Amino acid sequence: MRDQEEVKRWTAKRKSALVLEIIQGKTTVAEASRAHDLLPSEIENWVDEGKRGMENALRAKPEDVREQYERQLRQLQEAYGEAMLELRARKKLQALLDEEGK
Repeated sequence: MRDQEEVKRWTAKRKSALVLEIIQGKTTVAEASRAHDLLPSEIENWVDEGKRGMENALRAKPEDVREQYERQLRQLQEAYGEAMLELRARKKLQALLDEEGK
């Protein structure tokens, strides 16, 4: 990486090159953070994303990124729907209990 060059925008190619340097032990998160004026947590997130991407790529049947997001979205929508049903049921129960208490 060119330490002295100011990078305005971190493209996927640049991020992956930096993550690869970290994985290969050529640099550390702390060194990269100082050299590129980035938050260590931001670089750590890139490393985590890279590891997840590698894990998926090395599976016997890799999942398309879109399929992964769609599956996660469905799971979140289901959880949200269940939470809303529970909230409505609790409100109805509370209204019934309030009426009985009168």
